[in-house]
This record gives sequence, C-alpha cells and structure tokens, in this order.
Amino acid sequence: MTILVAYSSKRGSTAEIAETVAATLRREGLGVCLERCEDVRSLEGYDAVVLGSAVYMKRWRPEARRFLRRQADSLAERPLWIFSSGPFGESPDVAWSEPPGVVARAERLGVRGHVVFGGRLPATPSGFMERALVRDTPSEYADLRDWDEIDAWARSIASDLRAG
Repeated sequence: MTILVAYSSKRGSTAEIAETVAATLRREGLGVCLERCEDVRSLEGYDAVVLGSAVYMKRWRPEARRFLRRQADSLAERPLWIFSSGPFGESPDVAWSEPPGVVARAERLGVRGHVVFGGRLPATPSGFMERALVRDTPSEYADLRDWDEIDAWARSIASDLRAG
C-alpha cells in the first residue's frame, strides 16, 4: 500500500507537519510518498491520500485548493484525509482555520477525517504584519503544533487503512 502525503506550506510549518505524518506512516509499515501539491501530476499508483495546507483567514493555500479540485475524481476513488494548520497565539480562534469550502468539497469526495493542527509563527518574519505578530506574541504561544497529536492522528490513519 502506498500513501501520498501532499501539502502546501507558505513558511515551512505545514511542511514539517506533513513530514511528521509521512514518517509516522512509514514507521507503521506503509509506503509513503511526500510531495508538495504543485508537484503531483497524477494519483495513479497511490492507494490513499493525506492532504494538508496552511490556512490563512479561512482559506487553504491556492496550490492545495487546486490539487483538491483537479484531482477530485481520483480522490473520490481513494481513502482521503485532510489537515489544516494555522492557529497560534494565546487563545487562537480555530474557526479561522476551518476552510468551509475545502471541508465541504472534501466531504463530497468522502473524506474520512479532517483535523486542524496548531501552527507556528514564521521564524524569520517578513513585512510589517508578520513582524508585528512575532513581536506581540509571547514565545510560548508562537508554536502550537502538538507533535503527539499529529503522530496519533497519523497512526489512526494507518490503523484505518490496515483494517479496511
């Protein structure tokens, strides 16, 4: 069984989540291919797909939205899981990380699960807004990725695939 873990990441945080998901699936004995969304041309040869994107103001990255739209027929024929990453800060509003259009499209394709993982602030901010966010966010809230949660979610995918 070969799983595609495809992702779209603006500043690297979502890529690191995708890498962790892929590594966990490999440890669980599954074949895994890790690719950026824009590098995937076909889903031929993949038995299942995990798709993730950074979320900004309720929107997935354009590359991930295009992937979901262009590969819709193939995705509907395979087990599919999606994840979003983005919220950070002292009291993050997860609602801003739920891309309603993406979730609705994925549900029409039969998605088996969707999760929102915490995100992190950019390590090297660019522009006024990013610098202000980094400056005004206490360091303990700058990275809300929960690696145990990410690992557990990937293990649940492996378990589901083995059972099915």
